[in-house]
Amino acid sequence: MSAGKIAAHHATLACYTAMQSSDPELLRRWEHTGQTKVALRCADEDEMQHLQAQAQSLNLCARSIRDAGRTQIAAGSRTVLGIGPGPARLVNQVTSRLKLL
Repeated sequence: MSAGKIAAHHATLACYTAMQSSDPELLRRWEHTGQTKVALRCADEDEMQHLQAQAQSLNLCARSIRDAGRTQIAAGSRTVLGIGPGPARLVNQVTSRLKLL
């Protein structure tokens, strides 16, 4: 499995868990319309925090994943950010300038 696919699954689980209680109807629609996931890259952890804040300001679910530090990454480092599910136009406001992973 590619790094992008692994990252997408990890971030999806965090958002899925959060959405179960906050917006189960939106989550059901996402489940029944293909469960779209896109893996994108950003420059660094600071940019990731900025993207998370921007997504949250648009009332999108945004959850960052902190690494456990068992391998190459320092413990507590943000490595993945999940955004959504949500309306594509809102998600695109946050992510449209990012490149595919």
